[in-house]
Amino acid sequence: MDVVLIGLPGSGKSVVGRRLAHRHGAAFIDLDASIEAAAGRSIEAIFEAEGEAGFRSREAAAVVALGDPDPDPGVRRVIATGGGTILDSRNRWRLFRGRLPVWLDARPEALAQRLRRSRHVRPLIVGREPVSAIRQLGAARQRYYAAAHRVNGLAEPSAVAATIARLVDAGIAGSTRLLDAETRIGRIVVGDGIAADEVVGALGRLGAGRAILVSEPGAWAAVGAPLAEAVRTRGLSVDVVTLPSGEDAKRLAAIEVAASDLARLRVERGEPLVAVGGGALGDAAGFLAAIWMRGVPVVHVPTTLVAQIDSSIGGKTAVDLPEGKNLVGAFHQPESVIVDVRLLETLPERQRRAALGEAVKMAALGDERLFHLLETEGAAIARGDPAAHESGAVAELVERALWAKVEIVLADERERGSDGGRVTLNLGHSAGHAFEALGGFGSLLHGEAVAYGLRVACRVGRTIGLTPPERAARIEDLLTALGLVVGALPFTAAETVQAMATDKKRTAGRLRWVIPTADGVVVRSDVPDEVVVEAIAGLLATPNASPATPVR
Repeated sequence: MDVVLIGLPGSGKSVVGRRLAHRHGAAFIDLDASIEAAAGRSIEAIFEAEGEAGFRSREAAAVVALGDPDPDPGVRRVIATGGGTILDSRNRWRLFRGRLPVWLDARPEALAQRLRRSRHVRPLIVGREPVSAIRQLGAARQRYYAAAHRVNGLAEPSAVAATIARLVDAGIAGSTRLLDAETRIGRIVVGDGIAADEVVGALGRLGAGRAILVSEPGAWAAVGAPLAEAVRTRGLSVDVVTLPSGEDAKRLAAIEVAASDLARLRVERGEPLVAVGGGALGDAAGFLAAIWMRGVPVVHVPTTLVAQIDSSIGGKTAVDLPEGKNLVGAFHQPESVIVDVRLLETLPERQRRAALGEAVKMAALGDERLFHLLETEGAAIARGDPAAHESGAVAELVERALWAKVEIVLADERERGSDGGRVTLNLGHSAGHAFEALGGFGSLLHGEAVAYGLRVACRVGRTIGLTPPERAARIEDLLTALGLVVGALPFTAAETVQAMATDKKRTAGRLRWVIPTADGVVVRSDVPDEVVVEAIAGLLATPNASPATPVR
């Protein structure tokens, strides 16, 4: 077994690591020392010559060089990491899976005192007031550190080593947490194989005596039934409420039937619902939780890629009307969102591929690394290539996309920003929702519709001079490479514009368009109608035409 020590600068990883290694007769690996040895220079010199980016590249290479975890149940290696090693999602994927990650936690004031006495130079602290600098680092890294087993790093090193030894004796579960964040919009946990343990933990924190699972037939067969059995084995009783599949779950009639089921089960005020399913199920179950007994807690277990990276985050709940998508709803933030990337392994390829429409949207909002990830590994993720899971590519995609949305929602929870904030998440949705409605919410998956809508937004943006041609080309070429927007739609531009008339993103009678720019987006409500009609007509005629080709 490998033990991985993480924590802020000065938390004692090297001192405790040596004690623990000596206690178990194990090898001790100081990752910073390994980097220095490979570079032939100090960490400080690496920062001076190559900057933080150069150092992080060397750090990632050092993590890869560790190889696979030692499967022996006894402690064979103790690995002390640098304070920022866990910032990279691939590093955490490699370090936490199959190993015992331990967070040495300590107060910033105590760490500052240690650093003042230390002979080691910490480049990210030098020249700054130590307590303030450590607090800032701690706030930025909290969600990563919290995914590990938390141990008091201020105790005597021998006592800390003894505490870790007890964790070793308890063994390692087959699950891996990668991120654990307590936020104003719920607790968000990301990991691999974590669903059952985290559901039981969430219900325990809420004082629930039973698990009330809300699911739909497809998700129930693939995920819900095994999850229910795992929850039962952990000592909780389970009741089940079933909604229809897909967008049929998002009908008021379906919600009425489900509410009657809750009445039959005598679900009381305060009893949480656990939503197990994709985006449509999450929307419907969240709405059900928002209105049952005037609001009960909800725990989301998203089972599709689009739900994990988008719809489960932010507390928007809604059902559809024949006149439009998501017209009846409420803001109802979940108690927890449990994102288990292992649940995606059985997802049909069409659903994986469609979800990448939402991922491209998030990249277009300004995440260059996500853009690069989709360009280099998106096709493998869409195919469900097992190597994409094993390499951590899927986990990185999920984490980057969902956390970007978390930050946007936290800044504008109720979508009150008129020219930014949460409304920017509607990039591609203005036309996308119209295409979904015209297809009866059945012929197109949500991510597929968003991909069509992204192309419309790019073409509108090019015409009015906001989207540089090279940016539009990059977005549209990526959609083509991912196998999105490759077929014609059986609608007319007039029908699409009419469907957009009921879009809820209107202000003063005008639709707010989210338009790509060179490195992000802008929100405009002054787009001429003829430009919109022209862009939609061109898309419907040649959906995947080269963006360099004028659309007429």
